[in-house]
Amino acid sequence: MKTPEAQQPETATAWLMNNYGPQPVKFARGDGSELWDDNGQRYLDFLCGLAVTSLGHAHAGVQAAVNAQAGRLVHVSNLFANEHTASVVNHIDTLVRSVEPEVGSASEPGMVLFQNSGAEAIEAALKLARKHHGRGRHGVVTAYGSFHGRTLAALAATGQPSKHEPFQPIPEGFRWVAYDDADALEAALSPEVGAVILEAVQGEGGVIPASSDYLRAVRRICDERGILLVLDEIQTGLGRTGDWFAFQHARIQPDIVTLAKALGNGVPIGAVWARPEVGSAFAPGDHGSTFAGQPLALAAAKVVLETMQEMNAPTVCRSLGSSLRRLLESIDAVESVRGRGLLLAAEISADALGGRRAADVAARCLQRGLVLNGVTATALRLAPPFVITEDQLAEGASILESVLCEFAAEGGS
Repeated sequence: MKTPEAQQPETATAWLMNNYGPQPVKFARGDGSELWDDNGQRYLDFLCGLAVTSLGHAHAGVQAAVNAQAGRLVHVSNLFANEHTASVVNHIDTLVRSVEPEVGSASEPGMVLFQNSGAEAIEAALKLARKHHGRGRHGVVTAYGSFHGRTLAALAATGQPSKHEPFQPIPEGFRWVAYDDADALEAALSPEVGAVILEAVQGEGGVIPASSDYLRAVRRICDERGILLVLDEIQTGLGRTGDWFAFQHARIQPDIVTLAKALGNGVPIGAVWARPEVGSAFAPGDHGSTFAGQPLALAAAKVVLETMQEMNAPTVCRSLGSSLRRLLESIDAVESVRGRGLLLAAEISADALGGRRAADVAARCLQRGLVLNGVTATALRLAPPFVITEDQLAEGASILESVLCEFAAEGGS
């Protein structure tokens, strides 16, 4: 029996499960930083499919690579090699190790495992940490406010207890501590802890950057105790924060790095990078994924990585991010702006919200042709593509300002 909350696609007889809620717009096509719905309305995309389409929609190079690969070979399984593997592995390794660490030791060339998504990458990292340490060191410490995925183990790593409740009992061995507090983290360590998993910028938690001092202190603590430091760069990786990876702002080197989202510019792919002494713990049969690292996904990733390096994506994001920050800070209703590069959150004043939520602002912006989202009750997340223009940034900021003026005038009605 259908429920009132379910959604029925126009020509379907079955119903979508309601895990994403109402879908107010059906997008039909995109080009660069712009989207059009099935009615022809234009939108500016300041969300990038949740920091995924960093090179913009319908990127010519990605499109050509995927089309060509689809005409040659889509899938053969990981029992066999494919032509793009070595190139993508080397690109990822080069970028992960592109900044000399000031705390901890530099790594020799690392090892890469392909997955299909960010949650899969986290699951693989958790298994890798257990395999590396062996029995007795399965404990994992993460931070409150973190988000690492929705599979059971990734959910357990996520420091948001409200998300755990519907799925209790969650896997054991996880504990959560205050973010950006090295003393709290150190106090939570016990002999069975084998890994610490952190985001250098908490994305779903509200776009909250960790201090460099904190990340350096955690690196030192992990070195002293023989604990693996895992950096979740699924949302922040590949240039978005103004360095190739957000942990590089602190000049540290993790033991394991997870990435996904921007890696395929919309083609599903994830990856895990690990120091060789850690990555070598996996033996044949320890982990696998039918579609991971298939030729189609790697063809897209190869072009994405080459294009990002050619355009010097971190420099682009620093410049555009500075422009966007200035535009947001000039809006009266915006109390503050936080984040790094082209991953920013605009904190909206209580007066402007008038008792409503940032999600309500985002919904009104969508009606006006601007895509962003409410990442907390009072903050909007902005993660535009790297190909956005200064004029488009200004246009988007103007839409946001006009919506906030409407809210203030309505007085929260």
